[in-house]
Amino acid sequence: MRDYTAVKHTLPAGEHYAGLILGKNNSRDHHLVLLPEEVEDVPWGIARDWALACGGELPTRRELALLYANLHEHFQRVWYWSCETQEPRAHLVWGQNFTSGIQTMYGRPFRGRARAIRRVPVD
Repeated sequence: MRDYTAVKHTLPAGEHYAGLILGKNNSRDHHLVLLPEEVEDVPWGIARDWALACGGELPTRRELALLYANLHEHFQRVWYWSCETQEPRAHLVWGQNFTSGIQTMYGRPFRGRARAIRRVPVD
């Protein structure tokens, strides 16, 4: 089993260990790593493509909550995109406010900020 210290102490410069996300609905547990880059003033589609180009992904709502709890000092006090749309209203996307801690939805054209993450599976 890969423990958090092994993950935490082998991160490249600028990356930050956020914690463990427990798997749900047949998904595996994983360690969450915040990548160093940030993009601002972009709609959701561009934010999603940007995260992939950084070698990561946009975080889920659960991952954003963990980032807020453990690494909020690495975020601006504004709103950040998640990867999750609001079904059945897929034109809305969830995000996290790093001032108040609340999660809310905005339309895909809204211009927000984004951080990329990567997931390290628990062996």
